[in-house]
Amino acid sequence: MSALSRKQHLADKIVFVDGLPGCGKTLFSNIISGMDRVELLSYSYEIEHICALQYLDKMPMETAINMVRMQTDLKLYNVMMGRDVNFRPTDLSSAINNHNTSRYFQRLFAPGDEIIPENIKKERPILNFSVHNMLVNSNPIWRALGSRCIFIEIVRHPLYMIRQQALNMENLFENVRNFTVCFEYKGRELPYYVRGWEERYLESNALEKAIYFIDELTRKTEKIKREFKKNNNIKILTIPFEPFVLDPEIWMKKISTEIGAKITSATERVMSEQKIPRDKVSAGLDIGIYRRCGWTVPIDGATESDELNIRRIDVANNVNKHALSTFDNLIEKYEKNYWKP
Repeated sequence: MSALSRKQHLADKIVFVDGLPGCGKTLFSNIISGMDRVELLSYSYEIEHICALQYLDKMPMETAINMVRMQTDLKLYNVMMGRDVNFRPTDLSSAINNHNTSRYFQRLFAPGDEIIPENIKKERPILNFSVHNMLVNSNPIWRALGSRCIFIEIVRHPLYMIRQQALNMENLFENVRNFTVCFEYKGRELPYYVRGWEERYLESNALEKAIYFIDELTRKTEKIKREFKKNNNIKILTIPFEPFVLDPEIWMKKISTEIGAKITSATERVMSEQKIPRDKVSAGLDIGIYRRCGWTVPIDGATESDELNIRRIDVANNVNKHALSTFDNLIEKYEKNYWKP
């Protein structure tokens, strides 16, 4: 049988904003969308599913590589045509909430089809994907796109992510609204990233599952990053959430350099809307989706350390000793490597 092939491409630059649930990906994707030539935040569940299937050895690498190439080009083509663009006003990825809403309305009525490849050459748009804990299974992406893509990995203090992840474990999985690739284990459907620690997952409560999830994904991500360092075509920029929101200037310069896009007045406007910079890490946007994901209003008079201590007490009261020890180790490593109040 002949090998699969797609040698031509439309998308010259693809940014993947990656991280664990609750790390702040949508904040960064929205800020990046305000930079010159960067498209609005979008999701590519197709690429996530391709990589998850390959991770589970359910899709040959050759197939995964060619599908990633196809899906990135198709996404850019459709976005430039005004297709696959979200106009739902309350969504974080909505064109209505983009700094340049008119661009996406104009595309709906502009000439399309054959003219799109030429428009892409002139405008040199940058695709802007927000993805979910994908570095661990990103090999098909790097092999498909090489130097055309960059991962911006967002890391955050475990105590600021644990609530959202516990809620996910409690309410989303084994729910018809869960679109994560799953595999069957002892009659249960488990998310693909649980492979290798199935028993621990099944015997844990939601908060313990979240702790082991952070631990497993963090260790595997660090391992794959060490392996990737040997390849010059692989570009990964790791940004800690807390130092960024408190003092973003140095990080914005790094992002601009890495993706080759200028910081504009629109970028600054989006940052202001996202309350960047902040006097306090937890002083984020008070909107419904964030509250549903576990965000709470900062406590009056509480220091950064107070906020974290309150969260740790809540965790300690609801998990077993092994899970708590694992979580404390995660906290210690994060505070040593990235940020401690």
